[in-house]
Amino acid sequence: MVVLNRIYTRTGDDGETALSDGSRTVKHDPRVEAYGTVDELNAVLGLARLAAGENPQIETALQMIQNELFDLGADLSRPDMAGDADAPYPVLRMQPEQTRRLEQQIDAMNTRLEPLRSFVLPGGSLLATQLHVARTVARRAERRTTALAAATGGDVNPDAARYLNRLSDWLFVAARIANLDFGGDLLWQPGAGRTAEA
Repeated sequence: MVVLNRIYTRTGDDGETALSDGSRTVKHDPRVEAYGTVDELNAVLGLARLAAGENPQIETALQMIQNELFDLGADLSRPDMAGDADAPYPVLRMQPEQTRRLEQQIDAMNTRLEPLRSFVLPGGSLLATQLHVARTVARRAERRTTALAAATGGDVNPDAARYLNRLSDWLFVAARIANLDFGGDLLWQPGAGRTAEA
């Protein structure tokens, strides 16, 4: 159980922060960059939920995803996966079934969509636009997570990166669903802005 009775502690004023195992590191550490970007993604999804009033199915799914992103942040904020068994409390790590659930939802949403014949431009409905913004942040969170794995010799739960990879796919497909009632996808038209002389 988390108990927060003080918001500011002044312990980070020197440019360091505590990881979930109690160790301290600099705030620009790749691990902090990774879970900080996951936190940013969670905030962006909060905006998407506000726009999802017209689609309660997406809103409910986003609520679950936001909760899982807190799990993911807890996972990324704890180094030394090899020491999990010796921790004084159960360590929260992402699990394969969380990614499988996203895959099942993607497959279900895809049954309602026509195959794509071009790339999709971010836009359309407010919800679709918010989901596209979230998709780009999810991709950045994935890049930060794989960079962390490279920087630490693989001390990152592989299911964390898999979840982020699948989540960006989920957000893309959900954005297409959100645009079904707004005339469908906005498609890229290669070279549409060029003049005849160009």
